[in-house]
Amino acid sequence: MNATPSTAAETTLADPDTPFAAVDVNKALRNIERLAARADDLGVTLRPHVKTAKSLDVAALMHGGAPCPVTVSTLAEAEAFADGGYTDITYAVGIEPHKLRRVIALLHRGVTLRVLLDSREQAHFVADAAREAGLAVPTQIEIDCDGHRGGLKADAPGLIDIARILHDAGCLDGVLAHAGESYYAYTPEDQRAAAENERDTAVAAAERLRAAQLPVTTVSVGSTPTAHAADDLTGVTELRAGNYVFFDLVMAGLGVCQVDDLALSVVVTVIGHRPEHGWIITDGGWMAMSRDRGTAGQVEDQGYGLVLDLAGRPIPNLFMSAASQEHGTLTVREGALLPDLPVGTRLRILPNHACATAAQHRGYHVVDSAQDTGSTPAVQANWQRIHGW
Repeated sequence: MNATPSTAAETTLADPDTPFAAVDVNKALRNIERLAARADDLGVTLRPHVKTAKSLDVAALMHGGAPCPVTVSTLAEAEAFADGGYTDITYAVGIEPHKLRRVIALLHRGVTLRVLLDSREQAHFVADAAREAGLAVPTQIEIDCDGHRGGLKADAPGLIDIARILHDAGCLDGVLAHAGESYYAYTPEDQRAAAENERDTAVAAAERLRAAQLPVTTVSVGSTPTAHAADDLTGVTELRAGNYVFFDLVMAGLGVCQVDDLALSVVVTVIGHRPEHGWIITDGGWMAMSRDRGTAGQVEDQGYGLVLDLAGRPIPNLFMSAASQEHGTLTVREGALLPDLPVGTRLRILPNHACATAAQHRGYHVVDSAQDTGSTPAVQANWQRIHGW
């Protein structure tokens, strides 16, 4: 395990002050190996999105400790990963002029840092910056496959013009699509359909560019649901996903994973009771869990998270039903009995959205369920997160 050893004062999950984030490295590795095997079977490069964990230590699990192609959501991530020896990075958020100076600085360091755009305006300022800097700024055109967010339709009239602006400056790298609406695909059939549409849309855009004599090196697709549902990626060169390393209750609710696959939890402590309301109060509010309520629209609403004991065993029917800034409220589902959890009891909460919950914490206390089956897991390491933009 490539990690910073834990301090002597924090040898188990019973030692640090709560709330704090814990990662089960055994489950993370299992999740990583599952998607890596799938990408190999599909014959594409896997380019993990590091926005979920934002951690060099977590990324080191992905490729035997060696740097691999990655996707980032911030330039702070790009810079930190470049400092860690990663040289093949895609910045998958639309570029704006002010950030180009940092992009160009990384390019001058020998990092292949791709940027993303979907307009002529962006293409012109990227091309101008590349000429001024005397180097290519490898650029991908975002393709809208499902109306989720940004991007151009594959048949958009402006696609060829944008690509030509980039090509003339030596900057055109390819196309990128993200099936964001797959997070609302509730059946395996719907997820496969989303994966097929994501592939077909990206490939159609690439074929239009090639027909116009414009080179397309990269055809990039991916989201955690479609990455696990895709069964044919003909015409695609790389697959992106990020949430899969930790997974979360939204992904479990979609059937992409099981609750037992969730690698991230937040350790909290019981600080009070309101038996007249059926409440157990903890010191882990939305500042520890985030305000994300991503399961609210699913078949089973998990509130702010499901509750485990400190060893990681689910406590039946107990979930985090409400949150204020520093207080979490635990209740049981209708018909169940509230468990007896005295003040001082430590619990682990599984989050709705791993990206949002991880962002509330400075790092991770690492445990290993493959080696430690005790009631109070040992802390194997402390892994830091990257912050800022």
